[in-house]
Amino acid sequence: MMKHSLWSDDYWLLLMQLYLNKPMGVKPLYSKAMVKLALELHIPPQFLYEQMFKLRSIDTPRMERLWKTYGEKPQKLRRGVRLLRQRMGYGNANLFYDGVEVNESFEKDFKPLAEDSRFTPLMLILILDLYFRLTPLTMVEGTPEVTELAKLMKVEPKSVVEVMNVFQCCDPYLKRPNSEKHVLMNACKQIWNRFGNDNPQKLAALASQMKEYFK
Repeated sequence: MMKHSLWSDDYWLLLMQLYLNKPMGVKPLYSKAMVKLALELHIPPQFLYEQMFKLRSIDTPRMERLWKTYGEKPQKLRRGVRLLRQRMGYGNANLFYDGVEVNESFEKDFKPLAEDSRFTPLMLILILDLYFRLTPLTMVEGTPEVTELAKLMKVEPKSVVEVMNVFQCCDPYLKRPNSEKHVLMNACKQIWNRFGNDNPQKLAALASQMKEYFK
C-alpha cells in the first residue's frame, strides 16, 4: 500500500503504544482500538494494519531506533504519545486538520445513521452478510443466528429482522414491493449497492473481520 497523504512518521509512536497493549502484538484489523486510532488520524484501518506489520518487522534502521528508544521504556513512550497528541490538538481535532483535505470514506461506516441512530453502516453490512446466509422464512427473531448477531451488536433481535425485511425489498430476486417510506431504505440500498451484487464470499470475509469491532 502506498503512503497515505495524512500519515506522519510521528504516528509510529501511536502504533507502537497500540501494539504493546495487552495482549501484545498486531491487533485485528477492525478491533475497536485500531478503528479508534484510524478515526482519530483519518487514516483507514487497513493502512494502519499494514504499518503495524512493518513496526513488528524491525527491518529498517528507523524501526531499530524506534524500538531501542521506546520499546522497553513505557514511561518514555507514554510521554512521547502525550506530547504528540497535544501537538495534534487531541480533543480538538478540527483545529489540527483545519486546511487539510480530509476525505471521509471509511469513517462513515462507524458513525450512527442520521435516519436511525440505532444503526451504523457497519452494522448494516453485518446484517447483509447474515441475510445471504438465511432464507426469508428464517429471517425471524427466534433464529439463533439472528439472536447471536443482535447480541454481538447490542441491539434487539427485532431490529436485525427489521433491517433484513428492508433488504428483502432491495433484493431483485425476491421482487418484493419497494417500501420507499421506510426510514432505512436509502441506507440499506447504499449497502446493497456496495456489496449485494458482489461475491458473497468476499462479504463474508469482510464481515468476519468487522465483527472484531464489537468484541
